[in-house]
Parts: sequence; structure tokens; C-alpha cells
Amino acid sequence: MQRRLCAVRAAFAFHRADVFAASLRRLSMIGLPALAGIALATACSPAYNWRTVTDGAEGYAIDLPAKPIADERQVDIAGNALPMHVRAAHTEGAVFAIAVVDLPRDDAVLRQAVADGLRTALARNLGASAVERPMQVPVAGGAPVPGVDVVATGRAGEAGEQRTIHAWIAARGRHVYQAAVIAAHAPAQEQADQFFGSFKLQ
Repeated sequence: MQRRLCAVRAAFAFHRADVFAASLRRLSMIGLPALAGIALATACSPAYNWRTVTDGAEGYAIDLPAKPIADERQVDIAGNALPMHVRAAHTEGAVFAIAVVDLPRDDAVLRQAVADGLRTALARNLGASAVERPMQVPVAGGAPVPGVDVVATGRAGEAGEQRTIHAWIAARGRHVYQAAVIAAHAPAQEQADQFFGSFKLQ
């Protein structure tokens, strides 16, 4: 029960870290300071237990280090109220999460606007400049999809705790994807490689 409660809180903290306007309002009782406490609470830090999560409706597969908690909500982004689906797992003081924003249509302009909104929010939330580089997400049975790898480290919340956010953002069809790791300190490289290296679109 305690582990489930921790995972639920971690999933909600993930939304706050991405600064989706609607999520910020709905999660004002939790906020980034809660993520600090969650990330440091050993009672909420099971060992890495990787498993592949496949979502046919959202069109992706990814490895998560613990049993994830799923959440759905409407978010305001790029001037639109859009559905967002999240799966998040917490372990070893870090939140590993995959968020998918559903678009009303296969629109290249809207798709890019939403992807840009996710990208710029990461650094803005931490009050820091992000390091960005291009990357590609594999697609089952097709050409890879271009995206951006974003890393930002800064201070978050009223207490100003240090946070590092490492995210991959990519878009395909009617979906915009953000795979992210949020922690006080970046997890071991092998764990980050497991998470991001397993990310595949369908």
C-alpha cells in the first residue's frame, strides 16, 4: 500500500514538473516540493525492477523500473485543451514517466506547437537553460521519428531544491510523446540508457 501511494504521488509530481498549465492548477496542493520529499523518501524507493510497458492505443512501448501508475487528464497547451495520458514509476529517488498528448487531428503545425511547448516548459520550470540535442525514436516496422533530447538542471519549488529533468520529446501522427526522468540527481547512466533505449513507437 505504501509503495502504491508513493507511486501515485510520483505520477502527480511528474505533471507538475512539466508545467502544463491545467496540471499546475489541479496539483497546486502537491507541487514540486512534494517531489523533493518523495524522491528522498527511502520507504518509496524500491530497487530497479524493469518491465516493458506497451500501449497500443497510444502507440508506444517503453521499459519502466517499477510497476507504473496510470493517469489521464486534460491539459492546456499550445492554446488547446488536450487529453494527456501518463504512466509513471518511482524508484531509487527518481520518477520515470512517459506522457502522451493526444491531438484532435494529424496536423503537423499543431504537433510541432505541442512538442515545442513541452520542450520549453522543462527549462522554464527549473529557471535554467536546457541542453538540447537531436535524437531519433525507433518505430516498429518503419523509419525512426526525429525528436529532441533535453536536459535541464535547476531549482524548483518554494524551497528551491535542485532538480534534474532529462527528457526525450517526439511526435508522430496524432500523438506527442515525452519520456522523462525527474530526480534530485541524475540516475546511473545504465538506468537512463535502459529507459530511453527501450522507447519505441508503433
